[in-house]
This record gives sequence, C-alpha cells and structure tokens, in this order.
Amino acid sequence: MRVAIVAGEASGDLLGAALIRAVRARFPDAQFYGIAGPRMLAEGAATLHPMEKLSVRGIVEVVKHLRELWSIRRSLIQRFIADKPDLFIGIDAPDFNLPLETRLKSHGIRTVHYVSPSIWAWRPERIHGIARAVDRMLVLFPFEEPLYEKAGIPVTFVGHPLADAMPLSPDRAEARAQLRLPASSVAVALLPGSRVGELEMHADLFIRTAQQLAAQRPEVRFFVPLATRETRDYFEQRQYALEARELPITILFGHAHLALHAADGALVASGTATLEAALARCPMVITYRVNPLTYWIVKRKALLPYAGLPNILAGEFIVPELLQDDATPANLAQALGNWLDNKAARERLRRRFALMHETLAQGHEARVADALAPYLGGAAPGEPAPGGLAAGRLAAARAR
Repeated sequence: MRVAIVAGEASGDLLGAALIRAVRARFPDAQFYGIAGPRMLAEGAATLHPMEKLSVRGIVEVVKHLRELWSIRRSLIQRFIADKPDLFIGIDAPDFNLPLETRLKSHGIRTVHYVSPSIWAWRPERIHGIARAVDRMLVLFPFEEPLYEKAGIPVTFVGHPLADAMPLSPDRAEARAQLRLPASSVAVALLPGSRVGELEMHADLFIRTAQQLAAQRPEVRFFVPLATRETRDYFEQRQYALEARELPITILFGHAHLALHAADGALVASGTATLEAALARCPMVITYRVNPLTYWIVKRKALLPYAGLPNILAGEFIVPELLQDDATPANLAQALGNWLDNKAARERLRRRFALMHETLAQGHEARVADALAPYLGGAAPGEPAPGGLAAGRLAAARAR
C-alpha cells in the first residue's frame, strides 16, 4: 500500500509524523512518499524534494518563489499520475496542495486534505475549490466541521495531536527544576518562529523586547527553544549584533514544551506555537510581522478581528495580539509585564486554556486511522466513541 503525502512546514511535519504512526498502527505495510520533514522521515517516509522549499509564508514572499514551487508541483503531478498511489494526503499548505489534489482527483486518485484552510478567517469562497479537490477533509478544531458539512464535503474532526501529546495536568514545578530556575526567578519563553525567514522578521524584535523587559525586571530569565541548527545560529548572530550577549537568555535545542511549561509568560510568533503555549497553560503575547504588502492584503480580506489560535478558539481576545506596526519592543514588553504583574489574571487564563485542551484531546491517532481506513481498504469507521466528538463540541461551547 502506497500513500503519497506532502507537508509544507514544521507544523505539517509534526502532523504528518502523527498521521504516519496512526496509519501504520492499522496498516503496517503502508509506505509514505512525497515531501516530508525530519519527523516524518524518522517515521519512515521518503521525500522527493526538501520540505524547506515549500516553507514560504506570505503572499509577497510566495511570489518570489513561484517558479520553483510550480516546478515542484508539476514534477509531483507527473510522478503520481504515472505511478498512481492508493491515496494522496495533503497536509496544510493549501495554496500548494489544493491545486495538486484537484489534478490528482481528476485522474482518479483519491485525495484527503489534512488541516482546514482558515476559510472561517478569510477567503471563505475557497470552500468551492476544496469541494473539487478532496474526497475528505480532516479538521483539527471542532468549529470547522459544520462548515464542511454544510457545503456537502465529507469531513472528520480528529482533534489535535499536540493536545494528546501534552499533559492535561502540567507539572510546572518539574519543568522549572529541569531548567534550574530558582524560586525567585521569573521565566519568559521566546518563540520567534520555526524558520529562518520568520527569524529574519522577528529575532531583532524579540531580542529588543527582552532587553527592555530585563532593564525593568532584572529577575527575568529568558528561554528560546529553537529546533534547527540554522535558526539557533541565526538567533545567536543577531544577539551578538545587537550587543545583547549579557542578556540572561538560554537557547534550547528544541524543548518548546519544557520552556512553556516552566514560563510565567511567553512572547510567541503567531502560528501553531500559540496553541502549544495554550496547551502548556502559559500566558502569552502573540505577535507577527510579514511583508507590509502581504499584511495589507490579508487585513483587507480578514473576517475575524484576531489571528492567534487561542483567540480564535475562544471566539474573543483572551490574550493580546500585537501585529505588524503595533509590534514594537516597548509595546511587547509592556504586554508581557502586564501578565507578570497579575497572578490572578494568569490563573484565570490557565483555567480557560485547560477547557481548550479538553476540547482538542480527542484520541487523535485513532480518529485519523478511522477516517482514512475506508480509503486504504479497511472497514468504514464506526460512530464516535463516548466522550469524543460530542464532548469536544460541549467543551468548545464552554471554552467560548
């Protein structure tokens, strides 16, 4: 059994690895190939192109790489049509994967898209193209399922693998002990992004923010989890260039969950990392910078007033978002300081995050395997298990 699969960035790699584990637990002979990141490769997938080639965010930024992206997509189409897989799975990266899925579906290849594009946030008209592209949509969040049901698109809410992987009752004291944090220290996690391109936008901003916060609060220690050698090297270079070597910053080789569990607050680049912070019960400030033209275009088309996943899941601003021109060191340091000064507000937010966690922890791998089984020659999935989808919807309502 052969499954073609394409992931486009670090969050897709994480999801892809969980999906591969889930399918292989049910279908041990399944072979995965396409475009895969390091986690997927560790699970046995084969990659035809480096995943980094697809890791481009933003409208203007993508335009600069269009020729190469089109070339990669053409090569995949030719490969998969000439030697048809049993199933194609596109993980996120909708602008790359949905046109690919449309072509493959027109040639009789069954297609599944994993992670809904944010049609609830902007460009809702995309759902018509999705209907042409996919045989089934797998969604991570419970509020997304009714959107596809209404459009007549087969859909399965599978929960989020991070919610299953992270403890429902985090041991904050143990995390602080592992980082050797004295009781009197205040810890702030800095998550500027998972790609060098994001650090090019955010590293200086995060370091300047840390400088301002440290000047006001000498007890603060900073932890920066970065998963690749390239991102660690880049952040260190900017730290030296900004003469910030004396800052109490510890760069961690990964270990984002550890840093977030230990931290009193976090500054987080918008994306999956904001969900990680929420699941770790870590009060946060969300920020992001992109090319100004990209921001202008997205802002004009946005349907929601917020961009961060915790606020989207809550249906309201429960954590501050300081984006683009509002993202200044002074503003970010002030917003972080507000969390550090208000223990009662931190505790209220942690309780809200706990409800979100319950919503998303739905036995992800089993749900994914059930949803994919009919497309891989297995039996059709049964009814949701007790405490599954219905409980998720109830918790979603409570989280709102």
